[in-house]
Amino acid sequence: MPKVSRRTVLRSVGVTLTLPLLESMLPTAVGADADIPTRMCISHFGIGMNVREFFPRTTGTDCELSRILKPWERHRSEMTVLSGTSMRSLLLTIIAIFVLATQTCQASKPNIVYILLDDAGYGDLSCYGQKKFKTPNIDRLASEGMKFTDHYAGSTVCAPTRCVLMTGKHTGHCFVRGNREVQPEGQAPMPADIVTLPKLLKSAGYATGAFGKWGLGAPGSVSDPSVHFDVFYGYNCQRQAHTYYPRHLWRNTKKVPLDQKTYSHDLINDQALKFIEDHKSGPFFCFMPVTIPHAAMHAPEEYVAPFRKKFPQFENKVGKYRGPLVKNPIAAFAGMMKKLDEGVGELLDLLRELGIDENTIVLLSSDNGPHREGGHDPVFFNSNGGLKGFKRDLFEGGIRVPLLARWPKTIKAGTTSNHISAHWDIMPTFLELAGAKTPDGIDGISFVPALLGKDSQAQHDYLYWEFYEQGGKKAARFGKWKAVQLNVNRDKNSPIQLFDLSKDRSEKNNIADANAEIVEAAKKIFVDAHQPSDLWKFAVRRKPKKK
Repeated sequence: MPKVSRRTVLRSVGVTLTLPLLESMLPTAVGADADIPTRMCISHFGIGMNVREFFPRTTGTDCELSRILKPWERHRSEMTVLSGTSMRSLLLTIIAIFVLATQTCQASKPNIVYILLDDAGYGDLSCYGQKKFKTPNIDRLASEGMKFTDHYAGSTVCAPTRCVLMTGKHTGHCFVRGNREVQPEGQAPMPADIVTLPKLLKSAGYATGAFGKWGLGAPGSVSDPSVHFDVFYGYNCQRQAHTYYPRHLWRNTKKVPLDQKTYSHDLINDQALKFIEDHKSGPFFCFMPVTIPHAAMHAPEEYVAPFRKKFPQFENKVGKYRGPLVKNPIAAFAGMMKKLDEGVGELLDLLRELGIDENTIVLLSSDNGPHREGGHDPVFFNSNGGLKGFKRDLFEGGIRVPLLARWPKTIKAGTTSNHISAHWDIMPTFLELAGAKTPDGIDGISFVPALLGKDSQAQHDYLYWEFYEQGGKKAARFGKWKAVQLNVNRDKNSPIQLFDLSKDRSEKNNIADANAEIVEAAKKIFVDAHQPSDLWKFAVRRKPKKK
């Protein structure tokens, strides 16, 4: 529905009116929260209309004219006896309500900021228990919003997680199920006709921007990020993102040369903030798949120096990945996280300065569990929060990730949710926030009710993952149960491990032998959740014949 400006001229029943004149016909009282008018008085007939009854501040508000005019049906008999000036006034009043309601519906669509960290573990934020350093600005998302305890990544590595986020399908159904490289730069693309979250939000009237690492289509491919987003700035290729001092980044389809001395995270963060400022009138979707803390331990020295003093025992350790070598990568990791946290603070400050804080939901998560590369020591930092496993594992440490959500005056501050959810739920959640239709055939379930503290939240029958590296793996979570199958490439019927997460969050005790029926249920999930793919196959290797 087009937005009506104050300069718009409406013509009805032979009378030309400007919008301010129409507005003047409707005395308005504003509610305590001052977000939309709570009451309009139709003085011509003494009819009081509670606008909040018809346009509450909820998601998916229906702005059709038929709904706006519905309350007038009660007064049909009064309308039929009117004529001339009275009828003209009534019609103009209806038009005014329609115009103001249109503006209210447009304003009710929240701006959406989604920050995706790169290889940050469940325990890498101080609000999730990190003790070696603090993340005070990120912690604000929890103290001023909601913290999820049982949220899961789309996969255990980068590209498939991003595909899951973009399409709302888990790795048993989505197109990209692993990292698949393209030379000289980029990863294999998604199909040209694939339906993605940013495309759907654009159709719902959102400006869309992505800032960080893409990994779902090489430059110039049918799935270049500029195909999906209005604005893109960052790394197209995951391999290029292995250093924070690259030779170039991308702005849409244009290569941006760099001197290999400029810290890329600063450039990316600045462009994201600029996008928000440029689109402050909203609504906008700002996707920030930043590269911190993967995997070269690069950070400006002023951020690292304080932690060199705190962790001097690692001064002789050298981190090697890509780009400059890093002396004391332990201190560098903490410095990187401090740098990341500072950027989140800048974002929150900007939202407040622009006056859009209360109409913007900010979420933060990670693409998978913590890595063990570039000199990073996830055991020292307890990066997986006491969970079993790391990146590339389908145990909890490889896939259970933080999720924080902040939306002032809408999400209750300081709340915690144990709702079981995953990255494939992001698409339907954001579409519900935008008042847009969710496509058929996806695996995700909107968790808007959980965000709003409602009891009506729908639940998954199960969550499912499959991963083709390291011998092939499958996993499922269903209720309190977690099933993991390893070495699928060697034996499609390899043993399934079973854990009761309500008693054993760290997956130390395999209780499969004592729960045969539950194991059979897991086997059925593994079959039902997997859709064959020509590109991704579990290669069951035959044992060599004995000579």
